[in-house]
Amino acid sequence: MSNKKVLFVLLDEYADWEAASLAAALNQEPEGQGQQFDVKTVSLTKDPIKSIGGFTVLPDYEIADAPEDFVGLILIGGNSWRKEESKQVMELVTKAIEKEVVLGAICDATVFLGKHGLFNTIPHTSNYLDSLKKVAGESYSNESGYLEQQAVRSGKIITANGSAFLEFGKELLEALNAAPQEEIDEWYTFFKTGYYEFMKTKQ
Repeated sequence: MSNKKVLFVLLDEYADWEAASLAAALNQEPEGQGQQFDVKTVSLTKDPIKSIGGFTVLPDYEIADAPEDFVGLILIGGNSWRKEESKQVMELVTKAIEKEVVLGAICDATVFLGKHGLFNTIPHTSNYLDSLKKVAGESYSNESGYLEQQAVRSGKIITANGSAFLEFGKELLEALNAAPQEEIDEWYTFFKTGYYEFMKTKQ
């Protein structure tokens, strides 16, 4: 049986820090278990893209040839989600919703989902409400569903602000059943509190 594919959508000037720790957690091979997930990158084309931090990535797929058999779709924030061409990503988002797989959006990728009407019936969050309302306009009608939390999970959909990559990662690892809850909690605590504070909990 092949590994379960998790697709990370990276657009030009993507926020590299929002993807790195989660991708590493998913792509690892737990001792004695074999690798469970296969992390793949998707962009608008297969041309190289550059992150905000200056890392150059060669996407595995473009939207048109992205695999159908994915179990998670993760939209990583950045500076390109408000551009007209980003609407091509909705093809994958629609598939994720139809397949009822896990869908995650962080930072300005949440604004992208709001602009396409995905937040009108679910609890959600974003970088800040005023920006979401301004960009999404008439496509957004659920201000009462906006929660001032680092990350919000509503069924299969996880949203987070740009500072919440660890909370976002934790929610996604849980939604994907990526590891026992104790291991996910340890992963989160290790990075959130730091090595020395984490080791105090192990004594």
